[in-house]
Amino acid sequence: MLKSLLFKLKEALISVLPVTVIVLTLSFTPLVNLTSTETAAFAVSAVFLIFGIGLFNLGADLAMTPMGGHVGAGLTKSKKLIILISVCFVMGVLITVAEPDLSVLASQVSAVIDGTVLIITVGAGVGLFLVIAILKIVFRKDLSLLLMFFYMLLFALCAILIECGKGGFLALAFDSGGVTTGPITVPFIMALGVGIATTIGGKNSNENSFGLIALCSIGPMLAVMALAMTSEGEIVYKLADYSVESGLANFGHIVLEHSLDVLKALGLIVLFFAILQFTVLKLPKKKLLQIGIGLIYTFLGLVIFLVAVVVGFMPIGFKLGQQFAEHHPALLAAFGFALGMVVVLAEPAVHVLNKQVEEITGGGVKKTEMLIALSLAVGVSICLSLIRMIYGFSLLYYLIPGYAISLGLSFFVPRIYTAIAFDSGGVASGPLTSSFILPLAIGACVALPGGVESILTNAFGVVAMVAMTPLITIQALGFKAVTSAKVRNNITMKRILSADDEQIIYFK
Repeated sequence: MLKSLLFKLKEALISVLPVTVIVLTLSFTPLVNLTSTETAAFAVSAVFLIFGIGLFNLGADLAMTPMGGHVGAGLTKSKKLIILISVCFVMGVLITVAEPDLSVLASQVSAVIDGTVLIITVGAGVGLFLVIAILKIVFRKDLSLLLMFFYMLLFALCAILIECGKGGFLALAFDSGGVTTGPITVPFIMALGVGIATTIGGKNSNENSFGLIALCSIGPMLAVMALAMTSEGEIVYKLADYSVESGLANFGHIVLEHSLDVLKALGLIVLFFAILQFTVLKLPKKKLLQIGIGLIYTFLGLVIFLVAVVVGFMPIGFKLGQQFAEHHPALLAAFGFALGMVVVLAEPAVHVLNKQVEEITGGGVKKTEMLIALSLAVGVSICLSLIRMIYGFSLLYYLIPGYAISLGLSFFVPRIYTAIAFDSGGVASGPLTSSFILPLAIGACVALPGGVESILTNAFGVVAMVAMTPLITIQALGFKAVTSAKVRNNITMKRILSADDEQIIYFK
């Protein structure tokens, strides 16, 4: 166990070190002006961030991933489809309702949309789309066609919102898709899909196991847009207190708040797992003990991670964005690109995804290739988002062509790359992105001509961009794989692109 923990801490150190070095180096240059307290708080937070990510990743390996896999396999072995989809729906709703980031989102729009109604509606959206994702696995439906249909519906709703004069909700709606796929839900839901696909079997069971995160990200966007149509008035954004001093002064409250949030989220998963253990799974005590230890690691790791981000990273992100926009606007986009490339490396769920992808594909999709593609994607997305803030044009000028390219590529690359790409989009827009990059964008908006009034339309949307660009870069890897296979051997090419048309009546 100690050896595994040291290995995870080493991985976390490599992930967090680049962004830490960039920020600390900048603190000693004339480009930014950080106080000694801010610099020290950031450095200490970076150390805690390493421990948090290391503990979380170990906990995910010991508990979250096995739990999801056992639940998926156990429910599927019952061969009762109604039980499988009913449990998955309730699980999707409860896990989403417990996500800490969703509560933050709800508080931002409480003046226009009732926070409780928003949370329940978004939870129902995730639950419904988790059921759709499970049915996709069971009946082996093409993910590309499902994504094409639902994104066409999504952009049709965008047009209706704009026509109704509620375009200010668009960025918020698209950001909500990334908010609900948090670090607790991602490893559990991904493993759930793997467990179901593996139990059902079939030629392309590995490929069929991906796509759950992709579909679950669509539900919240549709839910927020639907609620926006029923709301009255415009959202009024209230600027939070982004300061290290505030974080340090309220340190105890922050620790308690995030501990309760994580405990609530984990508790719902554990409760469901316990019910299934006594009714369906019947796992041995040794396995349960391992899961119990893993849950403790997951809880400690995530609390340490979130507290470190709130106290040290959010205030520094806000100040960096503000100072670059005020004094070095020409360097703002380039700085965002460099920062985006390294920030995604520190996202906890990214490492869970990359590990599962490498294992499930038998090394066909390399972890290093995935990291490079994700880093480039997030760097480009933040760069483009900051350019949009400077010039103040609509987010749709990026999203419409971006998703058109993404969905178009899905018809020319191996389907497993499409599924991995759309899952990666939800995973890349994790808590560090929303807690470091979004404050950076908000800080830049405050300093730019639009001021606080432009935050909702210009700063919001950066999470949506981070969720979109990996769809293109990961599928580009698939296009490269197709080309290489075609050159090497046409037979290999046929094997990669073979469609699994076999239909197995597995459920009663």
